Amino acid sequence: MKPEGILGIITARGGSKRLPGKNIASVNGRPLLAYTCEAALGSALLTRTVLSTDDEAIAAVGRSCGIEVPFLRPKELARDDTPSTDVIAHMLSELEKKEKYYPTIIVLLQPTSPLRTSEHIDRGVRLLRQTGADSVVSVVEAPHALTPGKIMRVVDGKLRPAERQPGQSARAGSRAAETEKFYGCNGAIYAFKTAVFLRSGGIFGDDSRAMIMNPEDSLDIDSPFDLLLAEKLLQDRAA
Repeated sequence: MKPEGILGIITARGGSKRLPGKNIASVNGRPLLAYTCEAALGSALLTRTVLSTDDEAIAAVGRSCGIEVPFLRPKELARDDTPSTDVIAHMLSELEKKEKYYPTIIVLLQPTSPLRTSEHIDRGVRLLRQTGADSVVSVVEAPHALTPGKIMRVVDGKLRPAERQPGQSARAGSRAAETEKFYGCNGAIYAFKTAVFLRSGGIFGDDSRAMIMNPEDSLDIDSPFDLLLAEKLLQDRAA
């Protein structure tokens, strides 16, 4: 089968427990999902975008935004502990079975990143192509207070280092850990080669490159406070 195109897969299940209805919660008068749909449709490099969901209400929002919903995801692939890799594998399997469709590159897009733009998506795909890497993952620099040298545990009311380096005292963090920059995945973009995913069963592969994003573009919605913050940031962006 001849590979074709770059497939964007938006994943949005209906059963969020911490923030019920999260993926279609209203942000600035629009469903949260709409911002990711808009970014995907505005991409110059995605050749097709599909929505994977188990929820008809979410599917309806996706369709109203112009996104294709080829089928609903089975409920057993929409649990709290369902890995994204299983959802991606299901989408690929069904598209190949029903349409003989096999993309060259996949870009996983989660609706919980409403500040991610079309330009971010295209930058990730270009980096994947230019480097020949297995994958490109968007990251954000960790705040200084959350770097390894600063992270602590509380044990019986007493502070303890989260991870003690060899020769490191119980009270002092590693000087190198305090000055070195650290990065965390922000959940906005995962771009990877389909062949690598099918061979390894994972997104990253052996050669994964970082696409650094600004903190203000890296908000990942997980709480009511995050929704309020997203609303403010989107209002500021539109002003």
